[in-house]
Amino acid sequence: MEDIKKLFQNHSTDAIVGIETIPQSGGDRVYFRIKTATGSFIATRNDNVKENEAFIYFSRHFKNAFCPVPEILLVNEDKRLYLQEDVGEVSLLNILEKEGHTDHVFSLFQKSLLALANLQVSGDRGLNYNYSITSAAFGKQAIISDLLYFKYYFLDTLRIPYDKEKLVSEFDELSTYLSNAEHKYFMFRDFQSRNIIVKDEDVHFIDYQGGMKGAVQYDVASLLWQAKAELSDEWKNNLLQYYITCLETILQQPVDKTRFEKEYNGYVLIRLLQVLGAYGFRGLFERKAHFLTSIPLALHNLQWFINHKKIGVALPEFERLLQLIVADEIVKRFEPIKANADTPLLVKVNSFSFIKTGYPKDEASNGGGFVFDMRGILNPGRVAAYKTLSGRDKPVKDYLEQQTKMPEFLNSVYNIVDISVEDYITRGFENLTINFGCTGGQHRSVYAAEAIVRHLKNKFNVKVELDHNNKENWKTK
Repeated sequence: MEDIKKLFQNHSTDAIVGIETIPQSGGDRVYFRIKTATGSFIATRNDNVKENEAFIYFSRHFKNAFCPVPEILLVNEDKRLYLQEDVGEVSLLNILEKEGHTDHVFSLFQKSLLALANLQVSGDRGLNYNYSITSAAFGKQAIISDLLYFKYYFLDTLRIPYDKEKLVSEFDELSTYLSNAEHKYFMFRDFQSRNIIVKDEDVHFIDYQGGMKGAVQYDVASLLWQAKAELSDEWKNNLLQYYITCLETILQQPVDKTRFEKEYNGYVLIRLLQVLGAYGFRGLFERKAHFLTSIPLALHNLQWFINHKKIGVALPEFERLLQLIVADEIVKRFEPIKANADTPLLVKVNSFSFIKTGYPKDEASNGGGFVFDMRGILNPGRVAAYKTLSGRDKPVKDYLEQQTKMPEFLNSVYNIVDISVEDYITRGFENLTINFGCTGGQHRSVYAAEAIVRHLKNKFNVKVELDHNNKENWKTK
């Protein structure tokens, strides 16, 4: 925090009225929002200097090309900390989740695609791709790497027999076909609605540090086929045609739409498989609950694609495997059992203080359940600013998520509890109790109890009752 304050003071004499940690979405970057009486700024801390250099260079280059990216205001000497313009905190995904598929949201997707086409083409002019983190270009080898990522971390986990030589040969054929795409400019690489910030009805882009030179279709595919967005086929088609029109306007020349769309479909497939590989690695290998629950969505996305789209090159062994992967019996492996109106199970979740209240009494006739001791997690209650807050307050949540092992702890809790919840739903049991205890019953246990409630409702749609047993003793303002 002292380093952040010092960096900001080198930029401005305005007094800082608050600094809050922004939850991480990926990688090792930690973001802080600095607030003054008249505005706000984003400070980023990241020990990966090469990644920082890429983001800073790309940002400055794109800003000079009048692209909607944050302005880099100041960088410290070791390039591990930098200050940038705050373009807002509401993403296109946030708006989509709140409003649904409205005309307003459709117009924001159009704005995003127009700005994307401009960034890809205008931003490509004079860009030094030596700053790219991994490869300067998304060519044949990079495409094969994405396909192998899918093979190792998802396909092979299913234990479906296949001809490895044929599959690798078809990977080579597909990557050759796609690497010869006609339109290659700057490729964002992770162009999703969560990386598009909307402020005053204008769109702004973040997290493009993984960019490289590549086919423009890849970014369009990333946005329109994002599983969480659940865009209709009509929206996807209309937005694709809109993007092609934008590209033709910027290039000032017509685009061969037949070829463009075939190549686009190929990149849609690559993106869908890359996402499944990432979900497989994070979910099946690292056992992170969020990624496991995302696998069925991704499979349904892939299922619709292979049943309705063609990629312009024949790949019999690959196509056979893809049909097997999206079969109902495979999808069901990853779909959690859902409670319905007739499910009798009620999950009771408690937070408590080991010192002040002791273990909550179990009123259920079957007894049992879980008690998790949270005292191995760093205690926010020892920080003066958090003493009068609880685990429901944002500063405490940020502290637990960013500066403790709470995420790892809860991932393990989810894996254990999910086994019982699935079994209890299937067998028609009526009660399950889950308790979280810490020293004061105000910070760590409260945060964990609230988190497990969200998890169980989202994953199983099960009935949950929440009780913070020590709430009357909380030291609040």
